[in-house]
Amino acid sequence: MFQARFHGRGGQGVVTAAEMLSIAAFLERKHAQAFPSFGSERMGAPVMSFCRISDHEIRSREPVLEPDALIIQDPTLLQTPDLFSGLSENGVVLINSSRNLHELGVDDLVKKLPPGHVVTVPATEIAMEHVKRPLPNAAMLGALAALTGIIKMDSVAAAIAETLPGAVSGANIAAATAAFETVASRKKEKRAC
Repeated sequence: MFQARFHGRGGQGVVTAAEMLSIAAFLERKHAQAFPSFGSERMGAPVMSFCRISDHEIRSREPVLEPDALIIQDPTLLQTPDLFSGLSENGVVLINSSRNLHELGVDDLVKKLPPGHVVTVPATEIAMEHVKRPLPNAAMLGALAALTGIIKMDSVAAAIAETLPGAVSGANIAAATAAFETVASRKKEKRAC
């Protein structure tokens, strides 16, 4: 079973991101579940959401305590205690930032995980370019698809189209595709070295 934990702030689409990931998995004929965890329900408050994907029925209903992937939509949360708790030793961390990993202060985390398992993507900048709003969730899903291969980009696009209405859908699909290509090209460059 693949387990993802999303961290962000209210208004960044953290809950919608987990829901769209589960829809993408469902479209690939996998079992999936997504659910949120709220503290104070207000714009800007820290929010978590969870997604599980499996080839078999999922019976667990508790929060994801041992994620295979951490998706951090707001880099201001990097100093939050226990943010990386439970992350598997082969886990991946995707951070929404245009800064490099050293600048973000995650050197210790990078040393603990295999090379290429901690990645940044400028999802908010990509969203501003395509969606014209600072909503990084769709871009983060595209990046996650490229980083992990757990879902296909076509499934991400279909999930976005199913979840978001009209022109908003197309703009978010463009953002997800741009983030996918950004992460995929970095992976290719690292393999070539």
